[in-house]
Amino acid sequence: MADITKRFAWRHLRSAPTAHIRHHDRGRLTHDGPGLSFWYRSLHAALSEVPVNDRELAMAFHARTSDFQDVTVQATVTYRISDPAEAAARLDFSVDPDTGVWRGAPLEQIATLLTETAQQHTLDVLARTPLAGALVDGVAAVRERVAEGLAAEPRLPVTGIDVVAVRVVAIRPEAEVERALRTPAREQIQQEADRATYERRAVAVERERTIAENELASQIELARREEQLVEQRGTNTRREAEENAAADGVRAEAEAARKVRLARAEAEAAREVGAARAESQAAWLRVHAEVNASTLHALAATRLAENLPRIDSLTLSPDVLTGLLAKLGRPGPQTRA
Repeated sequence: MADITKRFAWRHLRSAPTAHIRHHDRGRLTHDGPGLSFWYRSLHAALSEVPVNDRELAMAFHARTSDFQDVTVQATVTYRISDPAEAAARLDFSVDPDTGVWRGAPLEQIATLLTETAQQHTLDVLARTPLAGALVDGVAAVRERVAEGLAAEPRLPVTGIDVVAVRVVAIRPEAEVERALRTPAREQIQQEADRATYERRAVAVERERTIAENELASQIELARREEQLVEQRGTNTRREAEENAAADGVRAEAEAARKVRLARAEAEAAREVGAARAESQAAWLRVHAEVNASTLHALAATRLAENLPRIDSLTLSPDVLTGLLAKLGRPGPQTRA
């Protein structure tokens, strides 16, 4: 939409580069071109604004295939107005000189013309095509037929409209039919998924079996080695017991031999000591037999004195001393009168 500024009785129009402006003043064309900017008086001005940029027209319509199945066609047509003068002459592109708003709906007229034309050619193609073929190859066929039909449509050139491109987005059947068509593929996909699941489970079971066999083999090998270890330990224990018994026997024999030798040595020593003691006792007795009684008494007294406790001092009366000396054969002390 053009930008219009009011200045008293004058108006200033400024358009975009993609808008073609046609200005008639009192029936005379004074301005004609895109992106114009000018002053005018609204009382005797007639303005037309024709967009010259590429425009996208999305369309959706129903059609029926040769096997009487309803489908929905979604397409997009790109067009532009190549001859603004022809378009302004055939369609109402006039705008309000005070507001710049279109008085009519020219773009809706163009959309209706393009949609009906595309729908007509689409119906013609799909009416001769079964549903399966329409879903598989219908997009390309419909696009080519619609492009050819729009290019051959006589009303478009005289209106100044050029079709730039035609795109068919999708051809879809009804929801129930689409679900029915998806069922075989889904079933096949599900079967493939189940087969993959079964194969994966089989592989997992096989791997688990291999792991279990390996664990069992490991346990058997471990048990065999434990058995060997027990046997070796028993052999070692038995050998150690035999070695200990043999060592104890050797030790006992050595100890017995040592005790026998010691006993023999002790007996020999005792025998020699006894003989020596007997000889000493015999010699002692022979000596005592040859000595007189007084000497023996003196020796006995000496031995007795050796065994008595120590006597630091002894006081003897004259009578006791005299009697003792008399026994020893010595004269007693003289007493003074």
